[in-house]
Amino acid sequence: MADYPGFDEEKVQHALDAAQRHNDAVGLQNSDGGPNILAGGEFAVQAQCISVAVKNNMVCLNLPLGIGSVCLPIPVSIPDGTAAEACLSICTTWGIPTGVKVTVSVGGHTIVTKSFGKC
Repeated sequence: MADYPGFDEEKVQHALDAAQRHNDAVGLQNSDGGPNILAGGEFAVQAQCISVAVKNNMVCLNLPLGIGSVCLPIPVSIPDGTAAEACLSICTTWGIPTGVKVTVSVGGHTIVTKSFGKC
C-alpha cells in the first residue's frame, strides 16, 4: 500500500463486531420462522475518524478490508495543506461486510462522500 494515512485495524474490527452484535440481536428470522427484514437491511457503523491534509486537490487514504489505497478529489476551492477529517464507516448486510464509506470534512462540513463496495 502507498504511504497514505490509514485506519486502525483494531477500530475497524470493533465496528465489524458491533455490526455482528446488531445482526445477532435482531436475528435472521421472525418468531414465525419467516425472514426478518430488519436484519437484512444495510447497517453501517463508524469505525474511526482521522486527520488528513489536502494535497494536489486530493485526500489519499489506505482503506481496510482489502480495498487498498485511494485518492478522493477535493474541490479546487479548498487549498493544498488544508486540514481535513476522514471518517470511515463499515457497511454490512446480515452482519457480513459489504463495503466501506468514507466521508471527508473540512471545518465540520462534509465535502466528499464515497462508498466502496455496497453501502
